[in-house]
Order: sequence, then C-alpha cells, then structure tokens
Amino acid sequence: MRTAQMLAEAQLVVSIRMAGMMGLTPLPKGEGQRMIAEKTRAFTKAGIAAGTAAVMGQGPEAVARAALAPVARQTKANAKRLTKRK
Repeated sequence: MRTAQMLAEAQLVVSIRMAGMMGLTPLPKGEGQRMIAEKTRAFTKAGIAAGTAAVMGQGPEAVARAALAPVARQTKANAKRLTKRK
C-alpha cells in the first residue's frame, strides 16, 4: 500500500514541477536545483539502506522495503511542500 501511495505522490510532484517549468504555476525559487540534489541524497540513502539490509541477511522483500523508505520519505515531503497553501 505504501508503494502505491508513493507512486501517486511522485506523479503529483512531477505534475506540479512540470506545470511550473512551463510557466503555468509558480514554483519555489531554486526548485530545479533542489529536485536534482534531493534525488542524489535519496538514492544514496536508498542504496545504503538496501546494502545494509542485504548484509544483515534480510530477505529480498525487506531489502526492497529498506531501499524504498528514503525515496518514499522524500516523495511525501515534496508532495506536502508543493501542495501547501500559501
């Protein structure tokens, strides 16, 4: 269930950012740089989490869950930040 929620949040974030890049809606200053930097951080954390889970002898499902957790947190935070009413 959490994966489906993360995918929906990711689609929302992409849609908002694309609309902003096309000039249809305002985006926070520096959003372009932010979206690149956050992916680097999230995927680095995901790799470390997955590697740690694997080294600890956890099964494939646990390794996948560990890898998705940092990405899901960032996706949720982005959706919340970009949909916040001003």
